[in-house]
Amino acid sequence: MSSIHSITTDQPEKTPPPSLGDLGATAHTTKRKRWNVGERMKRLQQKLTTRHGWVGDYDYAWLCMPTAPWRLGRARSKQTKIGPPFYALDSELPIVLAAASGLQHALAMLAGLITPPIIFANALNLDAETSAYMISASLIGCGILSLVQMSRVRLFRNYYLGTGLISVVGTSFATLSTANAIFDAMYADGTCPSTVAVDGTVTRGPCPDAYGMVLGTSLICSFLEIFLSFVPARVLKRVFPPMVTGTVIVMIGASLIGSSGIPNWGGGSNDCASRPTSGFFQLCPNISAPRPLLWGSPEFIGLGFLSFITIIITELFGSPFLKNISVIVGLAVGCIVAGAAGYIDGSSIKTAPAITFLWVHTFKIRVYAPAILPMLAVYVSLMMEAIGDITASAEVSRVSVVGEEFDTRIQGGVLSDGIGGFLSALFTVTPLSIFAQNNGVIAITRCANRTAGRFCCFFLILFGVLGKISGVFLAIPNPVLGGVTTFLFASVATSGVRVLSYNRFTRRDRFVLAAAFSFGIGDLLVPTIFTHLFDGVSHPNKGLQGLFDSITIVLSTPFLISGLVAVVLNLILPQEDADDDDDVVEVIDVEAHPNSKEKELHV
Repeated sequence: MSSIHSITTDQPEKTPPPSLGDLGATAHTTKRKRWNVGERMKRLQQKLTTRHGWVGDYDYAWLCMPTAPWRLGRARSKQTKIGPPFYALDSELPIVLAAASGLQHALAMLAGLITPPIIFANALNLDAETSAYMISASLIGCGILSLVQMSRVRLFRNYYLGTGLISVVGTSFATLSTANAIFDAMYADGTCPSTVAVDGTVTRGPCPDAYGMVLGTSLICSFLEIFLSFVPARVLKRVFPPMVTGTVIVMIGASLIGSSGIPNWGGGSNDCASRPTSGFFQLCPNISAPRPLLWGSPEFIGLGFLSFITIIITELFGSPFLKNISVIVGLAVGCIVAGAAGYIDGSSIKTAPAITFLWVHTFKIRVYAPAILPMLAVYVSLMMEAIGDITASAEVSRVSVVGEEFDTRIQGGVLSDGIGGFLSALFTVTPLSIFAQNNGVIAITRCANRTAGRFCCFFLILFGVLGKISGVFLAIPNPVLGGVTTFLFASVATSGVRVLSYNRFTRRDRFVLAAAFSFGIGDLLVPTIFTHLFDGVSHPNKGLQGLFDSITIVLSTPFLISGLVAVVLNLILPQEDADDDDDVVEVIDVEAHPNSKEKELHV
């Protein structure tokens, strides 16, 4: 039976590079020329000693000037009529623009990079010194592995390492969601310590060994993604179409809002969220905080709302530069008000070292058997995310999104993603995967140049090495962090909805989605439904108990179970003929894609 599915993509036209005056006359070609050492030194000298080499002809005023949302009609069209030039992957980029764009990329992804280690540290009740190190290690690891991802090294035949695009990496939110379920299992089976108060309140003790077990498990599971990178891209896209990837991304964002974003907005996602009547977490974030309050207090809600509304105001009035870093602006404003009101504990800043690097703190790398199956599923989801993010990066970078070259970019990106998961565990960081936030920066600034990407990596490594910066991030009050991350996680879910919109939503598509969401949304609303699934099994041996724990973790993680259901049903349900009612008319925004052509690819 023939398939009626079609995928509509924006196939970019080749765009001539912008002029850089005398410097650009010899620098821009369709393909980069090979220069000898003398010519390279001459070009470098010319770039460092000329105005065009430093600033070029980019419209910096457009980048930094605020916008007026009430300017409509003719006035607004005049304001946005002339945009800056587009800088392709290997164009000669002015030094100031490369540094400014790289800083913007680093700031745009900063909130997403610091959030997972903070949540990991809070979930395991780690001390401030260890928590600050985890943030620094995450930033340094992201900077190093982003350099690898941006490369495009030919290995053999048509196999590459890296995408050759501005493909930055960060700690995947898929890992964050699964790790929380793994930590719950470790505290439940006694791997991590916990105490029970007289009133029945359970208080979790510090458990750095649990973090080491997640690292060790992710290290061995990373080989799955490395293996999948050598599977032809067309096969991967057939097994994991937008139907599956969109479902997974939606459930990742939605589950993080419920497990981290909103609880932190209320005061904390740790034990204080249950509002115990006694103990260390009777108040949020704990009773030793500068101004502890009950979870859900109006003061906490107000702080989180201030950060959230700041993001909206920045989107309304901010310049293109500020709009790309609106999440950081929200954090900054929230912290300023929280600091003035006395909610910030500066001890993490005082205890953080001035300079740090990887392996200043280490963790016992071990394998936690019940986590192997869930972590394998995580790497499958990382691969699916990587394919989608690489496609988006190629589109905004105006390179081909179909054909052999694009398939090699996907292969190289997935391979680099898998190797990054292996190396990140050695870097004491949970799996690092391709980030999607930077595609918005490329689209708005019209700068897809890899030189800007390398500056981004430099700033990330610098932020990580300067240990006091990690101490500042760790001092962010939970409500401020919650207000920002709720928006961030909702953006992840929105990305999943956009991926799902690529489907035509036939009866079959709606059936698959309904079945997948039945489990995923069910897990979100009633997270304990599968907790007691195997309680009736009498005296299982250690291996069988590990299998039961693995199955429980998979069933209790919304994106894992919904993604599994979507994959299976998408493979076994036959395609059906299209009805007239199922025809979809897609409207292309010509102004948003002035240099694009619509192409329809029938699968």
